[in-house]
Amino acid sequence: MQAIQTELTADRVNQAISAILETLGEPTSELHTRAMTAFQSGDHQTVKRLASTHLSDYYCKALGYLGGALKLTPNTDTILAESARAAADFVRERTLARLGAEIAKALG
Repeated sequence: MQAIQTELTADRVNQAISAILETLGEPTSELHTRAMTAFQSGDHQTVKRLASTHLSDYYCKALGYLGGALKLTPNTDTILAESARAAADFVRERTLARLGAEIAKALG
């Protein structure tokens, strides 16, 4: 079993954030572009607002959590985990939509 590092550093958190951003990929809609642009400019309140007004959008949800991870609080682990789960859900939904379209094309 691997030992758990307990010290949070900005470098470690930024490494985790980079992995989540890589999983999300480049934005492909206007909403996602707005959210990513706001995140990258440090406007985390706008990202949270987009996430709160687009409740079923996992891309916005993942980004909405990440701003809080930068604060290095005792909740950072939880924030990163929730963001990672939302990113994974986004990838899952995108994959299901793509596969459904491919199946419809093949059978249609």
